[in-house]
Amino acid sequence: MDVAAYLDRLGLDRPAVADVAALRTLQERHLAVVPFENLSIHLGEPIVLDAEALFDKIVRRRRGGFCYELNGLFAALLRELGFDATLRSAKAFRPDGTLGAPFDHAAIRVELDEPWLADVGFGRFSRFPLRLSATEAQADPDGEFLVLDAPYGDIDVLLDGAPQYRIEQRPRELDEFTPMAWWQSTSPDAHFTKGPTCSLPAKHGRITLAGEKLIVTTHGVREETRLSGDQEILDVYRKEFGIELDRVPGRP
Repeated sequence: MDVAAYLDRLGLDRPAVADVAALRTLQERHLAVVPFENLSIHLGEPIVLDAEALFDKIVRRRRGGFCYELNGLFAALLRELGFDATLRSAKAFRPDGTLGAPFDHAAIRVELDEPWLADVGFGRFSRFPLRLSATEAQADPDGEFLVLDAPYGDIDVLLDGAPQYRIEQRPRELDEFTPMAWWQSTSPDAHFTKGPTCSLPAKHGRITLAGEKLIVTTHGVREETRLSGDQEILDVYRKEFGIELDRVPGRP
């Protein structure tokens, strides 16, 4: 991996030590500049869970991705920087409180002074890494997180009291997520095939472009704007997310 190019994408220097402070800086900056997006699905581009393909997409072409892509490449960067980082399969909780399928989400476990959860691929989630051994609530700019024991040694992560996902403890390789990534990107029942979305944290909130709808949330107040045409949509992708496209995702 061209670590210097990846760090340049993040606007960071190489950390001198692979410690908690460096991990916090890397995660916060990654979330700030690399969008959570599913545009490839709606542009007819294949989702390839290969380190070189992901590096080309996220670093060279300055795109984003969804969980398998973002956390897959971020875990590889962490290892290059000297961190003990491994992928974990997680099941996301649905709005009705039931659990999704295995490999529904890819998260990262980092072994430092204690185990930490790093995640740059879940959309709205923690700005900073979370202590996996913590018994108390953990305050974060994006909410209050709680880590709880779950059956069979799994771990549940809650945001403001709402379960987000359940992590299993067995390390996984990136290619093990390929079947579920294919389902997520092709099935009409998958959330990601419903329409294009692109999202980044913003000052005091978040900015999201979902199809033709621009959603800006500031201090919990949500404002929606319907964009008028293709060029306006392409301009928002460029100005707000740094993504240069020659056509609007989801359109011929």
